[in-house]
Amino acid sequence: MLNRRGFIKSLSVLAAGTSLIGPPRTSLAGTGGGKGGHVVVIGGGYGGATAAKYLRMWSQGKVAVTLIERNPRFISCPISNLVIGGVKTMADITVGYDGLKSTWGVKIIQDDVIGIDPIERRVRLAQGGTIGYDRAVLAPGIDFMFDEVGGLAGHTERIPHAWKAGAQTVLLRKQLEAMPDGGVYAIQIPKAPYRCPPGPYERACLVADYFKTAKPKSKVIILDANDDIQSKKGLFLHAFNSTYQNIIEYRPNSAILEVDANNRVAKLEFDEVKADVLNVIPPMRAGDIAVRTGLPLINDRWVDVDWLTMEAKGVPGLHVLGDAIFPAPTMPKSGHMANQHAKVATAAILNLLANKAPNPTPVLMNTCYSFVDSKNAIHVASVHQYDAEKRIFMPVDGAGGVSAAASELEGQYALGWAKNIWADMLA
Repeated sequence: MLNRRGFIKSLSVLAAGTSLIGPPRTSLAGTGGGKGGHVVVIGGGYGGATAAKYLRMWSQGKVAVTLIERNPRFISCPISNLVIGGVKTMADITVGYDGLKSTWGVKIIQDDVIGIDPIERRVRLAQGGTIGYDRAVLAPGIDFMFDEVGGLAGHTERIPHAWKAGAQTVLLRKQLEAMPDGGVYAIQIPKAPYRCPPGPYERACLVADYFKTAKPKSKVIILDANDDIQSKKGLFLHAFNSTYQNIIEYRPNSAILEVDANNRVAKLEFDEVKADVLNVIPPMRAGDIAVRTGLPLINDRWVDVDWLTMEAKGVPGLHVLGDAIFPAPTMPKSGHMANQHAKVATAAILNLLANKAPNPTPVLMNTCYSFVDSKNAIHVASVHQYDAEKRIFMPVDGAGGVSAAASELEGQYALGWAKNIWADMLA
């Protein structure tokens, strides 16, 4: 249980002048903002936006919901590799928050949260003021551990990660367009767990597909810090060894220890790789606000949660979703899974606000599509049932599975999946 002394200690890393203990400059909402209670949602991605909408929908408008998000519009990480491959544009993966406001009555504040006081149940905003809550949903996504790769900090303009969709996505696409034919694109995959396990392999395929027509003398080198492909292994290997036989080179057990940013050189334990475009996805952990709040972390990286309510362990009233949490067995860090976390948390929150016990047998499902070229895609699906004895979600044997082969039909399904889940979150 996080006590007040522990919480105050956790605030030591907050910037000077941002103490939560003093009186707030402005109170935007008090605790209990609606007849059914007030929930503050921090982060408007797959998890946070879904929670904001479903809290309003399932409570029939009785619960007041405030969503705090730093960006003016939602930009999807899933499908963003198609932008990097030149198949889609940023406009294709960008959706506004207008539906949450106009249809569901969610109050939206564009700002950063710089502190959470789970004892007093208040959050502090970067632009000033605090907001009280009865319960809070924290969906902060991931932040990067740049210091884990020597020489990388401060050089993301020259060595982009493009693992948060937005400006970095555009930057990597521009670097690929400017690369001369005959050049080398190298991508580093960090040790698992990381956001979107199949995403780096999909990106390598889509860049190779672009090279086949635009820069046929060029190569893709995958430097994987893991000892094997982390998702859809057989399907990706088939693409590497057939469609992209002379373009993609896959190197397992190839962690980058250091980079020479000026020369775009990746330094491994026994080798060096010079690239024309160097795309390093750094090791990652739960978003900074989870760390600053002093939430319980597993391996100093991922938030430990009570899976029945999605509350951070020992921190009642603060529910954590999505990529920031330590995953249950075989559970991927994916947009679809964050959407599912949000629905479990929403149901639990509404029950708890009504002094009822949460659903004792929740079920989650996940589907993840990956394109292997501009039209053909593959998928993996899974179902996860809460195990009351183990107090965690476990995969359901025989449920889910993977594609037999890549197909254009699955490519159509993939684009349909994206439109449907964006509507589920935001419309």
